[in-house]
Amino acid sequence: MSEAYIYDAVRTPRGKGRKDGTLHEVTASRLSAVVLNELKERNGLDGHAVEDVIWGNATQVKEQGGCLARTAVLQSDLDERIPGLSINRFCASGMEAVNLAANQVKGGAGEAYIAGGVEMMSRVAMGSDGAAVAVDPSVAMKSYFVPQGISADIIATKYGFSRDDCDTFAVESQRRAAEAWADNRFAKSVMTVRDQNGLTMLDRDEYMRPGTDMQSLGGLKPAFKDMGEVMPGFDNVALLKYPELGKVNHVHHAGNSSGIVDGSSGLLIGSKEFGEKYGLKPRARIKATAKIGTDPTIMLTGPVPVTERIFAQTGMTIDDIDLIEVNEAFASVVLLFMDAFGADHAKVNPNGGSIAMGHPLGATGAMIIGTALDELERTGKGTALATLCVASGMGAATIIERV
Repeated sequence: MSEAYIYDAVRTPRGKGRKDGTLHEVTASRLSAVVLNELKERNGLDGHAVEDVIWGNATQVKEQGGCLARTAVLQSDLDERIPGLSINRFCASGMEAVNLAANQVKGGAGEAYIAGGVEMMSRVAMGSDGAAVAVDPSVAMKSYFVPQGISADIIATKYGFSRDDCDTFAVESQRRAAEAWADNRFAKSVMTVRDQNGLTMLDRDEYMRPGTDMQSLGGLKPAFKDMGEVMPGFDNVALLKYPELGKVNHVHHAGNSSGIVDGSSGLLIGSKEFGEKYGLKPRARIKATAKIGTDPTIMLTGPVPVTERIFAQTGMTIDDIDLIEVNEAFASVVLLFMDAFGADHAKVNPNGGSIAMGHPLGATGAMIIGTALDELERTGKGTALATLCVASGMGAATIIERV
């Protein structure tokens, strides 16, 4: 079996996922095409150099519907002979695109792929696809469906994470992200998004709030308390599944949960022969990939069992990992991961995460792999794990080794 290498990783800055966000006027296909063009130009590729474009996005309706990957190819400077595959594993869509591309290369199904994802949350609202798991009673009742915010609060309740625990984590995420930007740690990957006249639209993440402290977070009301306790009473659903909890402690709010943003990210994945053909030096080897299904009610615990699975596949332990990126969907998700593995917070999300910079659903998985790669190179370290929790109860993970 061939090895699969990462030759490049780029991402757009993350724009606020609102109508006043800087990227709001950009469509998902155009922002994706910008990333495809950047990878083509940075690496001197022929338009037909890759086998396929595998692209993730979580809300596949309206302008993010159809085969968005193929639309992006047609809007880009890639050759029309390149097809396109759109995939959806919710928040892990971008990571799953990378993992699928890597495993295709390893299996000999093409020498190179561009893989990643996009989400324009200011233009296509989260949940606007009307997914059956949430709205079809025959599915929702069987799976004890609750919204993700309730799931995050269930984790906090079950595992004993307080409001202060979650807020402290959020403040540190903001501090680390501000420090990383001040130190230009994202310079290698973050590209400038320009308008059709070539003028700069956005060249840095705009969601961050570096002045965040415990006092400012303390004034925020729990975001999911009303939906849990009043209408439609999702706490009651949770307690049917977990009666031992007694009640759900609502500790999450906008300040310790991931931000709603727009963004796109892509990686160039290829074989050794592909790199030799184009004179490219591999930056990392994709050592292993994994995915798993988990309890759909508590929903967001996936990073723990999927990491256990990828460690079982590779014979590795947490001590073999130099750097860890766990998507900050909610503070309790990362706190649970660190507790489960006894992971040193110093090597988990050292440059901040989605609480500070935002979580463009379909793109985040590819973004955190790229962030991990940049940090390995910056620090001279060897191995990184990237993992995400996933809606409806799933998890995904990737281990990369710096070359």
